[in-house]
Amino acid sequence: MKARRRFIALTAVASLGLAGALLYWWVRSRPVTNVLTLYGNVDIWEVQPAFNDNGPVSRMLVVEGERVRKGELIARMDDLRYAARLAAATHTAANLRAVLLRLTHGSRPQEIAQAKATMDGLRAVYRNAEINYARTLALIPQGIASIQDRDDARAQVRAADANYQAALQTYSLAVAGPRREDIIAARNAYAAALAAAAVAARELADTRLRSPANGVVEDRILEPGDMASPATPVYTIALTSPLWVRAYIPERDLGRIAPGTPAQIMTDSYPGRRYRGWVGYISPTAEFTPKTVETPELRTQLVYQVRIYACNFRRELRLGMPATVHIDLSRHAAAGSGGGPATARWCGAHHVTRE
Repeated sequence: MKARRRFIALTAVASLGLAGALLYWWVRSRPVTNVLTLYGNVDIWEVQPAFNDNGPVSRMLVVEGERVRKGELIARMDDLRYAARLAAATHTAANLRAVLLRLTHGSRPQEIAQAKATMDGLRAVYRNAEINYARTLALIPQGIASIQDRDDARAQVRAADANYQAALQTYSLAVAGPRREDIIAARNAYAAALAAAAVAARELADTRLRSPANGVVEDRILEPGDMASPATPVYTIALTSPLWVRAYIPERDLGRIAPGTPAQIMTDSYPGRRYRGWVGYISPTAEFTPKTVETPELRTQLVYQVRIYACNFRRELRLGMPATVHIDLSRHAAAGSGGGPATARWCGAHHVTRE
């Protein structure tokens, strides 16, 4: 009886050991999935361009839903005052440029010749006055000339000499040309006028609002006749690139991905289509799972926000669209990739595939 019980006990122990070994082998031999699935929503950036000055809106050139390209004219503001200001500044700069050119070119040959002729004429008058004075001095002993005649002749000599010296200095100034300080002052005044004209030109250009990037007009905020200002947006434009899926990854899976890891994106709107993407951003801080996250995990679990940038050449992915992201963990991040919206580098010709 005892032997039978011992046999049963040994058999039970052996069975349990065998079952444990089989369970261990089954667990170890289970295939480990290399695909990480995340759930999120399509997200994009939005911009609200505004005029850089104050004035009434004269024209609104695009409407909601219209696609715009970077640099495209989308609105205009009344520019009468700014055009007049630019014209005045341009004419002022032209006048100061003429003054500067006149100073830098110096005296004209005709002006120098005129100054020299005047100097030569006054020198002749001065020499003639000296001769008359000498004659008067010689006639005084003979009683032909009086003391008054002598004084008059001497005064004429002095006056002629003063006139000649003045003409000599005028000729020297004509030959030397303008002073260096006057040229510097004229050059600075001209530069200031050019700066004022550039500011006026920029203010005139600011009356034309251009799209800051490629996108789609979501909202037309102002209308013709409204008063525009730098603090008042004119449009809301959704940027078509970059576009990404905002998802959240549990902390335990954080070490399995890196910026640049390839991914595929699927949506319910286009079943069977897969959009190429890549991990472009991983939040450096943890947070509690938001209520809007579509995940079967518990909502009290700490997660990290990630952005999976997408190729959207067919413009099928739209803001807020729920999306499922499959990240192939067997494919390593691209060498030298820092993530981010490098759409041109990642999105090639085969940007959409079918299952």
